[in-house]
Amino acid sequence: MALSFPVTPAAHPRSDSERAQILVNPGFGTNFTDHMLVATWTDGQGWNDGKVVEYGPITLMPSAAVLHYAQEIFEGLKAYRHEDGSVWSFRPEANAQRLNRSATRLALPQLPEEDFIGSLRALVEVDQAWVPGFGEGEKSLYLRPFMYASEAFLGVRPAKTVTYSVIASPAGAYFSGGLKPVTLWLSTRYARAGAGGTGAAKCGGNYASSLAGQLEGMEHGCDQVVFLDSSTQTYIEELGGMNLFFVMKDGRILTPQLTGSILEGVTRASILELSKELGLDPREESIEIEQWKDGVRSGEIVEIFACGTAAVVTPVGELRWDGGSAPSTAGENGGEVTNSIRERLLDIQYGRAEDAHGWMTRLV
Repeated sequence: MALSFPVTPAAHPRSDSERAQILVNPGFGTNFTDHMLVATWTDGQGWNDGKVVEYGPITLMPSAAVLHYAQEIFEGLKAYRHEDGSVWSFRPEANAQRLNRSATRLALPQLPEEDFIGSLRALVEVDQAWVPGFGEGEKSLYLRPFMYASEAFLGVRPAKTVTYSVIASPAGAYFSGGLKPVTLWLSTRYARAGAGGTGAAKCGGNYASSLAGQLEGMEHGCDQVVFLDSSTQTYIEELGGMNLFFVMKDGRILTPQLTGSILEGVTRASILELSKELGLDPREESIEIEQWKDGVRSGEIVEIFACGTAAVVTPVGELRWDGGSAPSTAGENGGEVTNSIRERLLDIQYGRAEDAHGWMTRLV
């Protein structure tokens, strides 16, 4: 039986004027809506006690398993306001499927797809006033479903009590300074994930492991960091939180093939489909870092971009490493293919173009 999510209205919601002031310049991930959704899984009973309650602190025992053994996963997707006032999400079933793949890897329970999408609908319906208006640039309501081991115990085993929650945050453009090429640092000291590890799961540990490399890159004046495969330091994998694409002179568009240590992005999968409509030849291949260095110098690589839910599509500029650099192919605002793919995605998401793929799901 599908979960239900009865609503207990927030006792202290933001006023209309407070909310309007936040939505003028929401930033990213710094302001949150009035409510959150919570459900519980217990061994033997399954999922139960779904509800929407006031956004606020989570109570955990100091011995909660998540605090000691990092048994947790999360997702990220957006809700978009269309011109008629309705609110939609982009491929939420893909996020539901990835959440369950992550759950399997982290020994957490599966959440039925209908309950995942139902949870988004329940929260967005009660907090729909927080979804920015149509035509207000790239604003949206960012949705963060997450699951964690809430059982209080010390011991290395899968938790028998698990909590699922959804919170929401109004979001502006991911890069506050506007769309411009990002400078990347090539990390050879750190790896994001290894063979047989959790790289293909969306769990906090993968992001925590990327932070030391990110700090190293910032010390060298870079915006993001590129990670290579951990075993040979030869093949490109991904950034700390985005997938990579390379546009070739001959019309191919390449992205590193999934190896088990790369997160399969929903935006990545969508670009592989959309690029065919632009007359490109999408391919998933093993890409050596030397191909990047040599390709931009020779002109074989004409554009590079990164992609993800938060940033959508972002042009990549210069690549730096200890002792050298590879020049940018992006110009000031990215290349023609990069911008075409970006606009195609945004037009579908905001309802400005036909959704020929059936990717959009109405929430409200």
